[in-house]
Formats: sequence, C-alpha cells, structure tokens
Amino acid sequence: MRVQADADLDLVLADIETLVSCESPSGDLEAVSRSADVVAALGERLLGVAPERIVIDGRTHLRWRFGDPVVLLLGHHDTVWPLGSLRRLPFTVEDGVLRGPGCFDMKTGVVMALHAVAALSDRTGISILITGDEELGSPSSRALIEQEAIGCAATLVLEASADGGAVKIARKGVSLYRVRVTGRAAHAGLEPERGVNAAVEAAHLVLAIARLGDRSVGTSVTP
Repeated sequence: MRVQADADLDLVLADIETLVSCESPSGDLEAVSRSADVVAALGERLLGVAPERIVIDGRTHLRWRFGDPVVLLLGHHDTVWPLGSLRRLPFTVEDGVLRGPGCFDMKTGVVMALHAVAALSDRTGISILITGDEELGSPSSRALIEQEAIGCAATLVLEASADGGAVKIARKGVSLYRVRVTGRAAHAGLEPERGVNAAVEAAHLVLAIARLGDRSVGTSVTP
C-alpha cells in the first residue's frame, strides 16, 4: 500500500467539526443514528463507497470492507456527552488546541482513520468498523468486533495516544458491579443504636473499593 498525499489539515479539521457538531450520547438511539448518518456521508465522500449499516438492538454500526480484511481500523462515534453539551463547549480550535464534546474520544480518530484509508492507492485488505456503543462497553457490537478481527494481522484503534504520543498496544479490561446496601430503620432521636445506617456503610464501601486499585501494577478501580 502506498500513500498518495498528505491530507489537507483544514479539510481534516472541517470534517472533525462536522462530526463533533452532531452530538451522539450513547444512551440516545436517535442521536446515535443521526451521528451514523453523518459518519456514513463523510466516509462515502472520502472513500467513494457507502458503508454497510449494521443495526443491533437499535444501535447503529458502520463497516467498510475492501476485500478480505487483513488490517482492521476500529473506532466508535458515540460519546459520553449529553445532548446540549455543544452549547457549553462548542467546537473551537484555539492556540493549536481543538475542543468540543467527543473530539478526544474519539471523533478526531474516526476522521483520521477515514482520511488515512482515503489516501491509500491500494485499499485491498482494509476493513473499517465504526461502532455506536463503545462508551457503554460495546454490549451490541462486541461480537461484531470479534468476528471482524478474526484473521486480521493487526487491529488499529485510533483513539487519542498515550502520554508523549506513544502508540497504545493494549488496554485494561472492564468489569462492572452493582452493590446493594440494606440498612435497618430506627428512630434517629430516641434509639439510633438500634438502626443500621445504609448510607454510612455505603460510604465505607466506596472508600474500601477505591483502595483496591494498585498503580504499581497498572490497575484502577473506580467506584
């Protein structure tokens, strides 16, 4: 594969603004669908072909394939930012810093991936998968990602780099737990000693859980 030309920075920034300006909180299926439309249109303009639209449990994922996949470019277009965040944090580029909801994680990376593939003179073996539920833990797209990655020599995720611009080669696993704390009612003034305060116990649990992480081995626990 050979790169024909460097992407024009102004065009890349304009495309990032287009994606950032379409808010896409993971929990809003209509917003994610609108965002998928914007990503699909951008990709079709750059790549000359429309993506396959894959809807699972109401969530929209996009895939471009150029022959049998050898390298997978993986990204997502959903964000953690609620609708209306643009009013508080509009898209800006000031003093070399780009800001806007979802620009860091990971709409800039999506645009970079599309422009990178568009610059290739031969795209054979490239697959691009842009999912719509990553911020939820990929509940509907995990199997799709795993299936697409089978047989690939490499999978590249163009999220923001690690410290110093280092390439990320692995990421932590994720486990989610719900803890229920049950107390016992008692009169707060006359006989508080007969009660069990669930709020106080929950506070103790939160502190204990926060101490489970161990930075020396790279683990973190967030209550």
